[in-house]
Amino acid sequence: MNKENINKVLKILSETYPNAKCALNFNSPYELLVSTILSAQCTDKRVNVVTENLYKEYNTPEKMVTLSEEELEEKIRSCGFYKNKSKNILETSRIILSEHNGKVPKTMEELNKLPGVGRKTANVVLSNAFGIPAIAVDTHVFRVSNRIGLAKGKTPEQVEKELMKNIPKHMWSDTHHYLIWHGRNICKARKPDCEKCPVAPYCEYFAGAGNPEDKE
Repeated sequence: MNKENINKVLKILSETYPNAKCALNFNSPYELLVSTILSAQCTDKRVNVVTENLYKEYNTPEKMVTLSEEELEEKIRSCGFYKNKSKNILETSRIILSEHNGKVPKTMEELNKLPGVGRKTANVVLSNAFGIPAIAVDTHVFRVSNRIGLAKGKTPEQVEKELMKNIPKHMWSDTHHYLIWHGRNICKARKPDCEKCPVAPYCEYFAGAGNPEDKE
């Protein structure tokens, strides 16, 4: 997709989703970090239900580490993969306390060293907790970017690099949210609603699809 069409798509998405923001509920960088770890292979809606109760008592690393792995497992069980998530959250909390004075680090390098934290999680925290321009490539961002033509890549890392190259830096964080909302509402995984899509005139997938129903 050429730069002119990229800008048109971004404008349409910004007008379609003017209130797009992080769907996870949080009141601190630490809460967002934990919620994002929990969101792997789980819906944001389910995570918010779980953390509404969890954060009433355990919303700081100091409080979190008073739990055993088994105790935390029970509290987060419905998020799935609860054993690994419990282990990672507690170990990450200990590292934050021992190496970062109880504060969530603000760099990709330091965040990536935390158990259970990859580029996507780190970018979510950098963008939403600290206001640092970043593009977190989840399944929605990966799918929608490739379909529309905003970025092509076979891995999330490749798509992230392409998006960073094709989109103005000051729009990285907002575009991340636009693409997530678009993926949830219209550009769905199995059956994208191309007939209702406001960016269809510029979409490479729509232009090349005799049948808008996905073949994936």
